[in-house]
Amino acid sequence: MLFLRFYLICSPQLLAMQTPENDKLWRIARKRAKFKKSAFAYVVINIFLWIIYWVTQGYSGFELKASAWPIWVTLGWGIGIAFQYYDAYAGNQDDLVEREYEKLKQEKNAK
Repeated sequence: MLFLRFYLICSPQLLAMQTPENDKLWRIARKRAKFKKSAFAYVVINIFLWIIYWVTQGYSGFELKASAWPIWVTLGWGIGIAFQYYDAYAGNQDDLVEREYEKLKQEKNAK
């Protein structure tokens, strides 16, 4: 297994493919894959926590009581998942920097 990882990392074909554009795409792909794993864990664990709550508190339909402790886990973790989503899908700061650089470059050339 270790040899396979070493081969994949040091493979000449993969090293030749590494360009700044490919590095950016790999970085984005890693962020998106990490988000998908986190979102899956969020859903599964929160379902499990809510089932524990309803079983221990006595199932009374979908009525939320003031003592619904899983809500804090769901909300807190949900905020973290929202930030992770933004970082993976909408928060590509590299593109913003590149656009601003191109804009400044065009303004300089126009003068």
